[in-house]
Parts: sequence; C-alpha cells; structure tokens
Amino acid sequence: MTERPVATRLLVAIWLGQLASLVGSSLTAFVLGVWVYQRTGSVLQFSLIFLAATVPALLVAPLAGTAADAGDRRTLMLRADTVAAVGTAALAVLVATDQLAVWHIYLATALTAGASTVHQVAYQAMTPALVGTRHLARFNGFMQISRAVQIAAPLIAGALVVTIGIGGVLTVDLLTFAIAAGTLFLVRLPAAVTRPPADGTAKQPRGGAAEGWRHLRDRPGLLHLVIVFGVFNFLFGIAGVLIQPLILSFADAATLGVLMFAGGAGLFAGSLVMGAWGGPRRRSRAVIGGLAGGGIALALHALAPSPWLIGVVAPLFLFTLPIVNSSTMTLLQLKTEPAVLGRVMAAARVIGDAAVPLAYLLAGPLADAVAEPLMAPGGALANTAGEVIGTGPGRGIALLFVVSGTAMVLLAAITAASRTLRRADDLPDAVPAPAG
Repeated sequence: MTERPVATRLLVAIWLGQLASLVGSSLTAFVLGVWVYQRTGSVLQFSLIFLAATVPALLVAPLAGTAADAGDRRTLMLRADTVAAVGTAALAVLVATDQLAVWHIYLATALTAGASTVHQVAYQAMTPALVGTRHLARFNGFMQISRAVQIAAPLIAGALVVTIGIGGVLTVDLLTFAIAAGTLFLVRLPAAVTRPPADGTAKQPRGGAAEGWRHLRDRPGLLHLVIVFGVFNFLFGIAGVLIQPLILSFADAATLGVLMFAGGAGLFAGSLVMGAWGGPRRRSRAVIGGLAGGGIALALHALAPSPWLIGVVAPLFLFTLPIVNSSTMTLLQLKTEPAVLGRVMAAARVIGDAAVPLAYLLAGPLADAVAEPLMAPGGALANTAGEVIGTGPGRGIALLFVVSGTAMVLLAAITAASRTLRRADDLPDAVPAPAG
C-alpha cells in the first residue's frame, strides 16, 4: 500500500496553527500562576494549579482515546478547542469585571487541561496518516518545539503583562485559539486522514478505553517503553519543580530568566536536530542514549553553585528531551494499528504522566524536610557528599539533582538490558491508510 501524505504546505499550516495556540495557552498559564501567587502569597495554592492541570488530563485521557477512534478526529480537535476557548473567555470576562477569584482559575485550568488532552490525543492519533511513516519521526521532532515555547513563555508573558495586562494576555490566547481552529477547519483533509479505519471495536463500549491497555499488554515491548517513559517523566518532573529554587539559591531573578532561556534554547536545538534527522532506525537506541546523556547532564547541575555551570548543563539536559519524547512517540505510532491508535495513545499518556503529580507533590517536601537538612553545615552528609557539591542553602536541592540524574542513568542501563523493550523495534509497522 503506497502512502500519500498530505501536502507539505498543508502540514506546515496545521503545525503553525497548533503552535500558535500553544503559545497563547502557555502565556495564559504563566500569568495566571503569577496572579495566584501575588494574591495569596501561598506556594501551596500556586502548586495546586499544576495539579489542576494534570489530574483532569489523566482522568479524561481514556475517554479521549475512545472518542478519537470512534469518529472524525479533526472534528474532535475543533470541539476541544471550543471548550478550552470558552474557559479562557470566561476568565477574560471575570478579569474585565474585576471578579476573578483563585477558584475560578483552578476550575478554568482543569477545564482547559481536559480539553487539551482530548485535542492532543486526537492529534497524535491522526498524525501518522497525516504525515506518512517516512517523515513521521521528523515531524514528531518538530513537534517538540512546543516544549521550548513553554519554557520561553515567561519571558514573553512578563513583557505582555506590563504592556497589555492579564486581560490582554487572555485576549491574545483567544486569538491564537481562533488561528488554530480556523487553520484546522479551512485545510481540506481526506477522510482517510481524519477518520480511523473501523476495527469492529471502536464504537462498542466493551472495546472502548480498555482496548488501548490490552493492545499494550499484548505487545510487552511497547508496554515496557511506556513504563520507562513514565519513570523518565517522574524524574524530569522532580527536576522541573526544583530547577528554579536551585538557581535562586545562588543567583538573582534576572539571572534565572537568562538561564531559563538558555535551557529553552537547548530544547529548541534538540527539536530542530530531531526534526532534521528523525533519529536512528532503531528508536529504542535513541531512547537509551537520551536517558543516559540526560541523566549525566542532570547530575552535573549539582557540581557547583554557578550560573555558568547551569548555563552549560541545563541546555545539554533539555537537548535530550526531544530525543526521548519524539522517539517514544514515533515508536508507538509506527507499531500501533490506526484503528486503535487513539486509545493506545491515551493509555500511554495515562501511564507516562501518572507519576508527574506525585513528582510535583514530593519535590518540595523532599528538598525542604530531607535533603536541605542533610546538606546543611554540620548535617549528616556534610562531610561526605558535602565535600563534593558543597553545603549550605540550595545544596540539598543539588543533592536531589544528583540522585535524579543517577536514577536516570540507571534507567538507561535497565532499558538497554531489556531484550523485550529492544524488540519493540522489530514489531511490524502498522502503515496508515493512504491519504486520498
């Protein structure tokens, strides 16, 4: 069967529209977080925004997968965008009438997170037929640019808040929703791209969300891959929560902004490399290499309280993120039949992201109550680990970077030793139906 992927110009149009929407959503997420912290002064209430964005996504994902395999995926994406836009518009009205409250933000964040999950699952399920297997890995590499945009969002959002205010940022977000939805609506896509081929289970309740889990269970290599990805996300989540406190323990806020931008540049560079290259033919090798390199770079964050050190190792660490993410995504998409791809991607999302809220909840207490006292002058590890990475404020956080980085390297070694996982590359490709 010969693939006939959608024309490049149409792919670019869709991709740019989706990227514009993500930029708007990232700006909104940042300014809302700042608003909550400024109004409450509570780290706990600020952190609840992350939970409001994560937990609903995990709950909605199985339903999103079933819906993506039961009907038109483009229509599903448009409906999800509409729901998210309604939530953002409601916040804009509350801001304009000076009635915005913290609970409004939690509710809108949960609504937007659920809608975003539906959108992403449908998009990922549609991607192989949209792009074709030949360019799938490269397209997934370019998709990782969105993560770089999220890291750069604070720099853009800070400038916008000063000039147009929070209401203006919400308006920008609504405009980007319109751009993404308009592009997706206007681009003509054949039914073979937007609709999954029937497999006899997509519209049957018993073959709903559970079908994705069964598909992974019957292919142990893919299941092991998703579990590895979940552990990686947990370790990445720990680092993501603690990187700003680590930097602020020895640098000011201006330096923090510069270093966050440097990290985003590393992620952007990794995305471009994966977009141009696509990775090796055996995707599991890219996952193993990304884990090992990322773990080493993560541990090196702890060597010294130096902005120059972070300015080098943070981009190196984030450079590996697109390698792991895009290689995992491509392997799952290539080895899964199109008729169940939505449910498989949803199941993979639940497994891969389930530990992220745990990382958010554990990182702060581990740093404050365990690691920092251990690395204080005179602490239990002051004369051992302290001789290597130093003691004092922030060095407990540095210790957690060593632990997380070491765990990531061990994860790479375990993955490399797993014959079952490495055999995932040998599963037959599930070639998507031709477009048109």
